[in-house]
Amino acid sequence: MIGLSMIYFFFKPMNLKQTQEKEIAQFSLVDFTLHELDQEGLVTKMDGSKAVRYNDRYFVTDIDYTDNSKEFLSNMKAKDGLYKANIVFLNGDVKFKRNDGLRFFSQKATYDKNIDQASTDVEYVAYMGESYVRGSSAIFDNKNAEIKSKNIEIIYNLQEKKK
Repeated sequence: MIGLSMIYFFFKPMNLKQTQEKEIAQFSLVDFTLHELDQEGLVTKMDGSKAVRYNDRYFVTDIDYTDNSKEFLSNMKAKDGLYKANIVFLNGDVKFKRNDGLRFFSQKATYDKNIDQASTDVEYVAYMGESYVRGSSAIFDNKNAEIKSKNIEIIYNLQEKKK
């Protein structure tokens, strides 16, 4: 009984510090190129100066992403990007091009490969040949060849019919 009393009074339980669980990267890449291929050839290509791969996403610096899986070949570049579940989130000097000549520039954009749609919720400027549109936000629907935008200014150059 005396021994148990001494344990109770003199031994203090250890205080264990609880740490917050941090996600650990699976791997990182420097100056890399990733290719996604199928039976028909190149589906997507992603280049960058640095990438960190987590369980469900890539964080990429100096991202250069090309999607060849849909009707239009689309290429986008930005200072950094997040690739997750076939969606690319781009930040900083975003440049988007399609092989039909559409180009748009913004500071932020999202490309959803699943629905073949690029969008931006900040100011942008888009060009198609000699024509351009400037606005405060836009959705570029590649599947339906439509652009939906807010607060727009458009310069549209009509071409004369050649005889």
